[in-house]
Amino acid sequence: MTGDDGRGMAEAVAGRSFGKLMAILAGRTGDVAAAEDALSEAFAAALADWPANGCPSNPEGWLLAVARRKAIDAVRRRQTGERHATELQILAETPETPGDIPDQRLSLLFVCAHPALDTAIRAPLMLQVVLGLDARAIASAFLTSPAAMGKRLVRAKEKIRVAGIPFRVPERAELPGRVDAVLDAVYAAFTEGWHDPEGTDSARRELTSEAIYLARVVAELMPEQPEALGLLSLMLHAEARRRARRNARGEYVPLAEQDQTQWNWDQIREAEALLLQAGSFRRVGRYQVEAALQSAHVHRCRTGEPNWAAVVQLYDLLLAVTGSPVVAINRAVAIAEVEGPANALAIVDSLAQDGRLAGYQSYWAARAHLLARTGAVGEASQAYDMAIGLERDEAVRQFLLRRRAQVRG
Repeated sequence: MTGDDGRGMAEAVAGRSFGKLMAILAGRTGDVAAAEDALSEAFAAALADWPANGCPSNPEGWLLAVARRKAIDAVRRRQTGERHATELQILAETPETPGDIPDQRLSLLFVCAHPALDTAIRAPLMLQVVLGLDARAIASAFLTSPAAMGKRLVRAKEKIRVAGIPFRVPERAELPGRVDAVLDAVYAAFTEGWHDPEGTDSARRELTSEAIYLARVVAELMPEQPEALGLLSLMLHAEARRRARRNARGEYVPLAEQDQTQWNWDQIREAEALLLQAGSFRRVGRYQVEAALQSAHVHRCRTGEPNWAAVVQLYDLLLAVTGSPVVAINRAVAIAEVEGPANALAIVDSLAQDGRLAGYQSYWAARAHLLARTGAVGEASQAYDMAIGLERDEAVRQFLLRRRAQVRG
């Protein structure tokens, strides 16, 4: 396999094996940046060698051996000393051409989500260190400049090295809290990509698929963790309906009005199976409940059978788990379908004292919807004004403008 085939194989192995090779190299020395540099040089060498000489029988082993030698050369070029001598010894003990590369990506994920690192950098760090995304693509997805994102990533990697953060899966007693950090970071990456509902931003579209891949890695490597299964179920449910969120004119379409033929039913079926598997552990957590809510909404839309009482019960559970005012708002909207808009509006009004909601678009949109259903046209129109002013998605703004016009009409 030479020429374009060799280049294609090098690019395929880079995408498939980056995280595994990073985990091996960085785990040996604790230096993520140095491992990243060595691996980048190894991939560059593959792109030069494989098209001309053919793909080796063990591509991962070839890359690891080359990256190991590049890392040793880099240590030798740096100032000598006890620490560098230790690095050389550790790298020298790394097998030149291993058979099957052990999968230590889970350890790398826990490093990226370590409590010593700032919460906001954990998801970007996972995307770069485990998946190999460059800082420019990550910066675009997280709405920041490549220079700023690059500096933050460099600081995080340096902190890992200086603090000596261990490359290991936490002990069982530590696991519950640390798993949550990994899952939260993966979900943060997904929600950043989800902000591009039309899929016109390639960086954001890639971000959602990469986040789902990360969730698959965690669920595969930790199948006994029901929240890992719940998170993957939740993300697949959301992704399955992406195409239906806009019509042919690019207008926002609420869930109840979506064209179900546009839903990805294979993803929905997989999400349902994952949720069932998670439930078998009988250890309920936030992501499982959120996935169950998505499942309930899909069931109602598919069958036409009202299930709002069950939805309210799920929101009760989610509110008890999270204490989130956002969950409280969604719960109130569901209660309106069971008890009527007046009772739901009383709940929403009771949340007004939470200052965080003053600039939250969904609070005002929910309040406008409930006010309109009670016939309070003037107040509903004012609430729509607030929601419209806070909404950044132009398609949703136009949807709210149409709703406001209907109320005034």
